[in-house]
Amino acid sequence: MVLTRLIGVALMGLLLFSQAQTPAIAQEIGAVTNLPIPRYVSLRSSKINVRRGPGLDYRKDWVFRRAGWPVRVVDEYGDWRRVVDVDDAGGWVFHAMLTGRRTVLITGDTVFLRDEPHVTATATAEVERGVVARLRNCEAAWCELEKDGYRGWVAKADIWGVENDEVSKD
Repeated sequence: MVLTRLIGVALMGLLLFSQAQTPAIAQEIGAVTNLPIPRYVSLRSSKINVRRGPGLDYRKDWVFRRAGWPVRVVDEYGDWRRVVDVDDAGGWVFHAMLTGRRTVLITGDTVFLRDEPHVTATATAEVERGVVARLRNCEAAWCELEKDGYRGWVAKADIWGVENDEVSKD
């Protein structure tokens, strides 16, 4: 009787804790890593084979050729991660070829790094479309980036590699 009551209280506590920690939108958790799916990572190497399925027995479809390129993990199976890039192109890559170091791709035409997260803030540098920069922090509509010694804020609408609702600190 006492044991049953203790188990019930413990389960209720876990339920209340999990509800308090659960975001408004449920997010899938990877069966292998227990990390969120989808999530963003970057490529560790400048030559990464992309396969049709999760294993060496599957055909190599193409090769990623840019270290640091941001990709989105959309599935995982054993030591393999299914990733897509900004063009929604992708496939399966070995997990060791990815790193949790976050980068983003500049997608806007004329993008300025700003010293504060708002459009009227002073511009500290200009970055071109296609540039990959290190992600430092994100607020509701802005992310702080670092590239070649420059650091500043960019509107989320001008980058690929973060979720719209993502908020973080480095």
